[in-house]
Amino acid sequence: MSRPLRPLSPAATAARTALPADDAAAFDRLASAVLASPTAALGAVLRAQLPGVAGVRWLRTAGLPPTTRAAALTAGQWESLFRCWQATAPAPTAGGPAGRRVDGRPSAHGHAPGAMAAPRWH
Repeated sequence: MSRPLRPLSPAATAARTALPADDAAAFDRLASAVLASPTAALGAVLRAQLPGVAGVRWLRTAGLPPTTRAAALTAGQWESLFRCWQATAPAPTAGGPAGRRVDGRPSAHGHAPGAMAAPRWH
């Protein structure tokens, strides 16, 4: 049984109990990160937890302004946020640092895979 790093709000606790037992530890990580700054606006907090514009998109679909505080979330919104976070979390890899090829060498051109050097204007 995992324990949350921070005490959960009643709505977050209700959402956690509605999830399968396998998801409890992951939910605790998300909830602890979101509740770490209780006075911070949810838009800023989600920017650190969800990649790209996923946090803004989730707030819009939940009908919440970015200035909403985490304490204002309902149990249903916590569940929805968790599902969004799960869907956007990077998939675990088999091993080795990211950006390395099978033979162990980094990308031949010195950048991450798919990245290009900045153009130089003369």
